Amino acid sequence: MRERIGAVLDGGVDYEAGLDSLTVAPPAEVDTTLLAILRENGERLWRGGWQPVELHRVVARRSGPPVPDLVTDAVAAHLSRTRPVDPRWREQADALGATVWWGDDYLGEFARRHRLDRTAVLDLMLTLLGILRTLPRIEVLIPPPGTAARAPARHLDSKLVHRVRALLAKAESSAFPAEAETYTAKAQELIARHSIDEALVSTQDGGPAVVPFARRVGVDHPYENEKASLLHAVADANRCRTVWSPELGFSTVFGYDADLDAVELLYASLLVQANRAMAQAEPAGRKANKARVKTFRRSFLVAFAVRVGERLADAAVPVSTDANLLPVLADRDAQVRETMERVFPRTTRVRGSRVDSEEGWDSGVEAADRVGLT
Repeated sequence: MRERIGAVLDGGVDYEAGLDSLTVAPPAEVDTTLLAILRENGERLWRGGWQPVELHRVVARRSGPPVPDLVTDAVAAHLSRTRPVDPRWREQADALGATVWWGDDYLGEFARRHRLDRTAVLDLMLTLLGILRTLPRIEVLIPPPGTAARAPARHLDSKLVHRVRALLAKAESSAFPAEAETYTAKAQELIARHSIDEALVSTQDGGPAVVPFARRVGVDHPYENEKASLLHAVADANRCRTVWSPELGFSTVFGYDADLDAVELLYASLLVQANRAMAQAEPAGRKANKARVKTFRRSFLVAFAVRVGERLADAAVPVSTDANLLPVLADRDAQVRETMERVFPRTTRVRGSRVDSEEGWDSGVEAADRVGLT
């Protein structure tokens, strides 16, 4: 049975003919083998650096519903038989709603739950397995279940995170540019001051050792290249570095944990603000001028990323009289760069997106200026 399934996945037999043959084969034999292959692929990917949310996202990008639900259930099954589990891994599983809801006949119960016939369920399983077998190993950023967790990281203080989120939420909901400017600028100020304090504390005698790490941030359709540019601008202003993996739908952001927290918070908020400003500024007649609207949006996001990057960089310039600060920041930047080059020894600089709409560019610059991070 394993050979028959492998032949279907490899293209050794006609797909429809292979699917029909699996449909009429003994269900117990087919299901047991399919689930065993799914478990093996899942364990390979977990050991190979993939995290639950990342795997769910890439499968969703390459398929349609309800294939990602199979990933969620695979995560739940893996957690049910594996210990210990890093809290961050479990948080992602919880975010997906991964729980063991089925009994002894998983595929049969999955079919009933989604109102599918057996052929459709087998087709979904083959689709998922076809995707999983093509995914490469990536850097292990969170210890997979069954392995020891890394030393605790130094994150943004929870009270500070609450204050920053509250400020950014007000900026996102405000209909007045000046008001949004005030809220966003205050958030950036709080983050910058905390980062400087954390850097100086790490140099004091007896202070805990802090080393750079990395996180992967999902970048979704549409206009993913432009969104990746915005993420890069935010990261660069906060002493982090990014590597964009378009085929996998995420950017890997390298930096110290407190700075990575700041990047994620700011990027999420600026993306909301950019989308809102873009919707308000885009030309009328969307249905009749789809090409024009697409060009406008792409140019808008490019301009927004460029201008926000400039303003974030200005706002992130540290204001401190401590003579130890600049050497500390330089050393931390070198460590971040070395970590990135170790993980990605070969990277390629890509050409930026074309700007074909002057209207979109001007609107993007104007929107970025309204964010007001000076």
